[in-house]
Amino acid sequence: MHTERKPNRLIHEKSPYLLQHAYNPVDWFPWGEEAFQKAQRESKAIFLSIGYS
Repeated sequence: MHTERKPNRLIHEKSPYLLQHAYNPVDWFPWGEEAFQKAQRESKAIFLSIGYS
């Protein structure tokens, strides 16, 4: 069985927290205009994760 991990958009971020989630099976967007435009275009709410400790 071949399982290839595909990174999401967070792979290009510098934050260690965001990079920690770069291989999550979630289509995460970093905070920015791209996320807001997509949410508006698709009439969807934004789910915001601010981390945890």
